[in-house]
Amino acid sequence: MSDESDKNIPEMLTDLPGEKSAEFVEMAEKYIPKGLYTVTPAFISESRGATIKDLDGNRYIDFATGIASLNVGHRPPKVMEAIREQLDKYLHACYHVTPYAPYVEMAKQLVELAPGDFSKKAIFLNSGAEAVENAIKIAINYTQRPRIIAFGYAFHGRTRLAMGLTASVQPYKKGFGVLDRNIYRTPYAYCYRCPFGREYPDCGLQCLKFLEDNLELHVSPDQIAAMVVEPIQGEGGFIVPPEGFLSGLRRICDEHNIVMIADEIQSGLGRAGKMFAMDHFDVVPDVITLAKTLGGGLPLSAVISKTDIVESVHAGGLGTTFGGNPVSLVAGMETVKIAQGSLDHANEMGEVMQKRFDEWYDEYEFIGDTRGLGMMRAIELVKDRNSKEPAKDLRSKILAECHKNGLIVIGAGPHKNVIRFLPAINIDEGILNKGLDIVEAALQEAS
Repeated sequence: MSDESDKNIPEMLTDLPGEKSAEFVEMAEKYIPKGLYTVTPAFISESRGATIKDLDGNRYIDFATGIASLNVGHRPPKVMEAIREQLDKYLHACYHVTPYAPYVEMAKQLVELAPGDFSKKAIFLNSGAEAVENAIKIAINYTQRPRIIAFGYAFHGRTRLAMGLTASVQPYKKGFGVLDRNIYRTPYAYCYRCPFGREYPDCGLQCLKFLEDNLELHVSPDQIAAMVVEPIQGEGGFIVPPEGFLSGLRRICDEHNIVMIADEIQSGLGRAGKMFAMDHFDVVPDVITLAKTLGGGLPLSAVISKTDIVESVHAGGLGTTFGGNPVSLVAGMETVKIAQGSLDHANEMGEVMQKRFDEWYDEYEFIGDTRGLGMMRAIELVKDRNSKEPAKDLRSKILAECHKNGLIVIGAGPHKNVIRFLPAINIDEGILNKGLDIVEAALQEAS
């Protein structure tokens, strides 16, 4: 939450980049490959709560939170306290060699929290892509089937298999060669841009019917190990599926003994107003992947699975040297507790955001759609509401204006026309509104 110093947030002392950040921009051009793209040229010096300070003393409101890796804000006191205590004990030991209590304690915490009235177990890894890769590996081992169902507009990571599951060619897959041919892609329920040209609910969920038809005609269900789905698509543009879509996918999985994997890496742990976004749709997956905010700002990911599925793997078949680092685990346990206690606030602040979005929609014709749940919300920009042609250049201008005026906010979507909003779920309402004021001023400037 806020303190007296937040009254001066944001505070911009220089243009971007400032002199000190500019030195590192120049150095980065020499030593860091251009493939590692950065949104802003401001190099961070410190952070706290919902705010960031750069090397030149500029202070920003953070609506990006490290792409949802800091759901409960920067350096929460309880998280920092847990980290300091663990640093005085041991940094690492590798769970395979000499196991440690935090690994088991956090596994218990997540298993008891995850949806599903059945026995579950958890393993820890380092990144979202690593969690997805292991979830797929587990499902293939359990079913002894080779193929995976993934969705249009999906994002599941940048490693080889995860990149194959990811839908967007540019920038994620272009030039990286042939990917896994055992991935079958089917449309997601993106109602604003329905690939079938229909409108919900009169469409009868054509996207679901398309998948069912293809499972009969083109793809043998007995060859499909798993279906990997984001309950709310993240990089795809914060796409919230309509009622009946996810439950329909659950039914299909049940009918064909397909493992349903919910990628909650961006949508989970309070981001969408519930601990798991799947809970909004009353759908229980077989396997869940978590990452991003799970470590409270430190690298940590998890796979939570039905016991019979994950226990099909032989001893030694799972593991990683640094997965479930004890410092990350103690930070993660405190982060999960804070997220649990912030759900009501997250939903209240989400409504504050949506109210502003609705006002903007009425005011600005270039806003084609607003959507989201909890504190996972977005606006989609178009040149014309009838044609829905993406307004890419407009988004770039709006984001640049926000950055210039002290708000860190980022885009999403393969059409490069979505602005996504990821404030800390426990952000102070006053700071939230200051950030939204900056966005509104940028929209006015753009109009």
